[in-house]
Amino acid sequence: MKTAVIVFPASNCDRDAATALEQATGTAPHMVWHGETEVPDADFIVLPGGFSYGDYLRSGAMAARSPIMADIIRKAEAGVPLLGVCNGFQVLTEAQLLPGALMRNAGLDFVCGMQTLQVVNDDTKFTGGLKGRSYVDFPVAHHDGNYEADEETLDRLEGEGRVVFRYVANPNGSARNIAGIVNEKGNVLGMMPHPERVISPILGGTDGAAFFKGIIEALN
Repeated sequence: MKTAVIVFPASNCDRDAATALEQATGTAPHMVWHGETEVPDADFIVLPGGFSYGDYLRSGAMAARSPIMADIIRKAEAGVPLLGVCNGFQVLTEAQLLPGALMRNAGLDFVCGMQTLQVVNDDTKFTGGLKGRSYVDFPVAHHDGNYEADEETLDRLEGEGRVVFRYVANPNGSARNIAGIVNEKGNVLGMMPHPERVISPILGGTDGAAFFKGIIEALN
């Protein structure tokens, strides 16, 4: 199983994502600098959390126009599984790989801490490891995680089963408590919480380990 993590200026969860992927696959992922123009052969790509380009302009807006993104968009459109976590979710919306936008948190504060999430759809490429689980605990750490979209889009996401995770206690004002969504093909997942931060008991939980293990098993 070949995986890749994209590294932008000011990414700060790229090594966490790499550790999670290596734990799940037994092989270190490709670490791909944003200035490259092609992702090495990979079965699964991760856009990690952080504050790419210092969150200037809008969170994820500049990263979405990095040279590497043209190839990522091509690969995603061809069906390669792609996960965007936190800033990665913001990049996915800015690149129009997912609908909606991540706005400033409703309380205008940075939120950080463990959140209980409802697993709304456990029948995706990404949630096989959570099969039968109603809830998981993943941490959040963001200032611009308030997911918003027009009512028609929100209704479509709900009706098509594309809402994957919901906050039990909404920390940021996200519409309909949405914490993670997939695209129409089901191969692109964007989520604000950080599964890569809970892959070992010493990190405070193992729900993230189950999440990544399930992805790798589904793709093998």
